Amino acid sequence: MSQKLPELYIATDVEADGPIPGPYSMLALGMAIVGKPKLCFYTEVRPISDKFIPEALAVSGLDRNRLLQEAPTPEEAMTSAARWINDLRKIGRPVFLAAPAVWDGMFVHWYFMNFTGKSPFGQTGSGIDLRSYWMGLRGCEWVETRKGRIKYELGINELPHTHHAGEDAIELATVFEAVLKTDQDMG
Repeated sequence: MSQKLPELYIATDVEADGPIPGPYSMLALGMAIVGKPKLCFYTEVRPISDKFIPEALAVSGLDRNRLLQEAPTPEEAMTSAARWINDLRKIGRPVFLAAPAVWDGMFVHWYFMNFTGKSPFGQTGSGIDLRSYWMGLRGCEWVETRKGRIKYELGINELPHTHHAGEDAIELATVFEAVLKTDQDMG
């Protein structure tokens, strides 16, 4: 009888230069494993169009011109990301996690499907949304589920949200690990 591998929650963060993939570009992708935040992945991504919203670009602080010259192509970046995720299957079953999952998931799934032909997170690219999980756990309203508020309620004060996809993925992995511990303590 084979042993069932545990789920690996892959905290994921995206930086982009607009609100949707296609017309706009994902500029950076970060991922970290909940419970193992040092097990992480980061890549920048070459923009796919000339269109961008300056305010959205400013959030990440990334230099779009540098990315156009130096960043891996979307095909290279997403192939590398898929390989990293698939290599994790030796130790567990990858499960997408984001905050918000709708926004980050939209970019990640679209990029995987468009540039590699499939997503290592499955056909739907679905996963866990931190805010929805917290809402269900606490029985609170949506307005009470911002990550900053969750961090405050859990006493996590040392982790800044930097808008660097790699750092923010580690932040999310740490927050979700604390949320899971809270869930276990309540159960």
